[in-house]
Amino acid sequence: MDIKDYEKSVQKQFEITDDIRDFNQEKVLDAFVKNRVAPEHFYTVSGYGHDDLGREVLDKVFADVFKAEKALVRVHFASGTHTLACCLFGNLRPNDKLVSVVGTPYDTMLEVIGTAGDDETKEDSLIAHGIKYEEVGLKDNEPDYEGIENAIDDGVKMVLIQRSKGYSTRKSLTIDEIEKICKIVKAQNQNCICFVDNCYGEFVDKKEPLEAGADLIAGSLIKNPGGGIVEAGGYIAGKAKLVEKAANRLTAPGIGSEGGAMFNQHRLIFQGLFMAPSVVADAVKGAILAAKIFEDIGFNSAPKFDDKRSDIIQNIIFNSPEPLEQFCKTVQSVSPVNGYVTPIPEYIPGYEDKVIMAGGTFIEGSTIELSADGPMRPPYVAYMQGGLNYSHVKIALKRIINNICKVS
Repeated sequence: MDIKDYEKSVQKQFEITDDIRDFNQEKVLDAFVKNRVAPEHFYTVSGYGHDDLGREVLDKVFADVFKAEKALVRVHFASGTHTLACCLFGNLRPNDKLVSVVGTPYDTMLEVIGTAGDDETKEDSLIAHGIKYEEVGLKDNEPDYEGIENAIDDGVKMVLIQRSKGYSTRKSLTIDEIEKICKIVKAQNQNCICFVDNCYGEFVDKKEPLEAGADLIAGSLIKNPGGGIVEAGGYIAGKAKLVEKAANRLTAPGIGSEGGAMFNQHRLIFQGLFMAPSVVADAVKGAILAAKIFEDIGFNSAPKFDDKRSDIIQNIIFNSPEPLEQFCKTVQSVSPVNGYVTPIPEYIPGYEDKVIMAGGTFIEGSTIELSADGPMRPPYVAYMQGGLNYSHVKIALKRIINNICKVS
């Protein structure tokens, strides 16, 4: 089929995506209006960053968008992993127990926890600080609700719920599934903190995890909520006490969320958040189209084009390294930045296997921009995500189809 024919076959899914986009855009707009965002909030302060009115309003806007008591939005977070680590180290103490309830977390989190990495890295991990850690595995590649129920008792301080699939082939969690997990956890231990890694999931649905019973969420500003223009940073949102404890790990006790100069980034973060619902919707449309195309040409791709979406990631299982490498090379070749570069598999800090990454992005590491990557291990899955506009994804897919078919 011609790519226009593929587009016609997914119009129903596009309409659902547009409806979610419009809902979230209105939610974001209302938060801006409610908090009286004005040009003076784009100005910055220097030094310690005290009395930064723009930073305070930015936190309030994010809190309203994500239905939180408090939010912390900072350029000082180096990555999504750093943001999550501040939540974990800030809210867990020696002898507390952390349970990952949807199997093994994303690769970079394993060194934070202490189940991977060299001896020197492990010395700085949660486990080295006396935090107990357990995992509830998946059941038929789905959350094991009975296993979660059995694992939670009064000794569990926090559960980690990773919304997106990471480098695995499980399904990303829907908001309904997150809500079910939170209800099970709270029924067993009402004081247990339900912490959701919200990376890649913001604005893909009409509800966010805090509306589904989570206590704390975190994510990266160079993913969905940054709208493709925020240069760095992350956000944390949820119950005020939990957010402030995470802030104490980012800065220091006694400073918390009250300090930290923002280096003239206010306007970009406000603007990126305002653009995010539309940018995310275009990325989701690109993923839907990719799912339909790869399914039709014979690849195992997930989610299916008509599945309910919970993040922006589309994975394509190649079962051999050659088509995975060709896929990433083609994505790189249609990138606006470094389109002439050829990606090769290499070891990257935080990952156990070699990883091939295609990311000709304006912001280094931005995964709301069209990018693709995958670990060089069976079943050789390409994880495609992002797209600042739908047209770019469509152009890329045209070329990917031709190149992949040559090596498969």
